[in-house]
Amino acid sequence: MATVQCIEMPGPAATSDRVKIGRAFVDALSFSEAVEMLVEHAALRKPAAYVVTPNAQHVVMLEDNPRFREYYEHAGMVLPDGASLLVAARILGTKLKERVNGTNLFTSLCERAAQEGLSVFLLGSRPGVADLAAKKLQERYPNLIVAGTCAPAEGFENRQELLEEVAQKVSEVRPHILFVGLGAPKQESWMFQHGLSLGVPVSVGVGGSFDLVSGRLPRAPRWMQDCGFEWLFRLDVEPGRLWKRYLIGNARFIAIVLGQLFAAGFNAEPERSASVRQI
Repeated sequence: MATVQCIEMPGPAATSDRVKIGRAFVDALSFSEAVEMLVEHAALRKPAAYVVTPNAQHVVMLEDNPRFREYYEHAGMVLPDGASLLVAARILGTKLKERVNGTNLFTSLCERAAQEGLSVFLLGSRPGVADLAAKKLQERYPNLIVAGTCAPAEGFENRQELLEEVAQKVSEVRPHILFVGLGAPKQESWMFQHGLSLGVPVSVGVGGSFDLVSGRLPRAPRWMQDCGFEWLFRLDVEPGRLWKRYLIGNARFIAIVLGQLFAAGFNAEPERSASVRQI
C-alpha cells in the first residue's frame, strides 16, 4: 500500500475549517474552492490523494464500520455531498459553506480538465455505462481527454488477478484525475487500499454519478436538487433499492445528530480531527 498523502491547499490558508458531524470531519469549502484545489493538485501531479463525498448514509455507516472510518481518516478531502449535512451543521451550531454534490463535482472537474488539458479515467458502474458517460462528457466538453474507462467485474475487489488488471489499466495511461464510481464503502476501500499506489494525483469517489451523467438513470429536477430533495426523487425512481437507506437511514442520521447535540452540552471543547488534511 502506498504512503498516504494529502492534497496541499494553495494560498495563505493551508488548511480548511472542519465540521464534525457524527464521526465525519467535513471540510468547510465552497464548491469552487474545492474544484480549484483539486485541479491544481492534479495539474502539478502532486502525491496521490483521494476525495470522499459524505451524505447521511455515510454518517450512519461510519458509526458501525471501523474500516470505513479508517478510509475517511486518510482522505485528502471530505466534501458534503448531502444537503442533510448542511442542516446538521447548523443544528450543531457550526456551518458548512455549501453543498458539494458529487455528480456536479464530477462534471465540473471534467470541464476544468478539458480547459487545462488534464486527462481523466472513469472506473466503475455496469458495463458500458462509463463509456457512455465519457461520450456524453466529451460531447459537452470537446477538449476533454478521457484516458480510459473500466467497468470491473462483480466482486473484483476480492480477486487479486482482477485487482491487478484494473491497476494496470489505470497505471498504463497515467490520468491526472480518477473518478471511482463503485458505491460506498467499496469505492472508499478501493481508493485507500489500492488506488493510492497507482500514482494518480487525485481520485474522487463519485458513487452513482456515471449512471446519471450517461442518462441510464434520470436525475432530479434542478429545483429538487437546490432544495435538498434529490433523495426523494431517487427514492421514487428506485424504491426497492433505496427505501431502507433513505427511510430508516435518515431516521438514524437524525438520531446521531441529536445525540451529538446533546453530548456537546457536556463538553467544553469540540472534538477535533486527529488527521491533518491539506487538500
